[in-house]
Amino acid sequence: MRRAMQGNETAVVEFIMLGFHSVPGVQFILFLIFLVTYITTVLGNLLIMVLIVTDHHLHNPMFFFLGNLSFLETCYTSTILPRLLASFLSNKYVISLSGCFLQYFFFTGLAGAECCLLTVMSYDRYIAICKPLHYTTIMNERCCLLLAGGSWINGFLASAIVTSLMPQLIFCGPNVIDHFFCDFTPVVKLSCSDIHWIEIAKFTLAFLFTLPPFLLTLISYVYISNTVLRIPSSTGRHKVFSTCSSHLTVVTLFYGTLMAVYLVPETNTLGDLHKVFSVCYTVLTPLVNPLIYSLRNNNIKNALR
Repeated sequence: MRRAMQGNETAVVEFIMLGFHSVPGVQFILFLIFLVTYITTVLGNLLIMVLIVTDHHLHNPMFFFLGNLSFLETCYTSTILPRLLASFLSNKYVISLSGCFLQYFFFTGLAGAECCLLTVMSYDRYIAICKPLHYTTIMNERCCLLLAGGSWINGFLASAIVTSLMPQLIFCGPNVIDHFFCDFTPVVKLSCSDIHWIEIAKFTLAFLFTLPPFLLTLISYVYISNTVLRIPSSTGRHKVFSTCSSHLTVVTLFYGTLMAVYLVPETNTLGDLHKVFSVCYTVLTPLVNPLIYSLRNNNIKNALR
């Protein structure tokens, strides 16, 4: 363990991640699962981005936001999985203090941007289905750029606020993190500094970026459902309900696990589940988003053909 002296205290300058090494005997299987998941996620999202850029039939607001989501998911999963995969091969996951804070900054910024972007996408569908005559007027090019750009800026601004507070903490040991990436709680609870204010900042921003966006998304789909019920064709109702239920399932999985980790007070039982919940919003959601939002869409299928 490398340490640096600061006055009379010994400060940690690197962390050791336990990852999934606490589960012996299944390391190779986990490596293969995460490797296949990462490759599938990256290739699936890259394929969607290429199709949206090259096919002029996909140059509309819905696919503009979908392209942003695919790019975000590619970056999101790439901040965590490559280092995790390397740890399976080396049997050790060591990360410097600055590297840990940098990983947390990008992870949190991308997660915050995704929360905003999912809400924007639900709003886009609400306008398209509930106010179709006003859709082209409301969702014009300027509005789309502002909504997408605002999602990215808000996510990284919130991340910068919390991450800027973390270097002020003092870590005097131990330096072992029982997690597979530099998440807030596993890192901060190793600090021997006063963490009261940084926890308040984290909780406030986590609340603002999870509960209101989730409720807005839910409200959008309630209005969409009410409009769909008025469609005379049973085939049309089934098609829209099928798509909306799939979207809402992924959104609920993403927001639900995020809120369980960042808003619910940690207990011994919940602490053991944090790693499982983290896999849901860092690995599973980026994998299924291309399937749910794209491959079930007829325009994407036509572009693939």
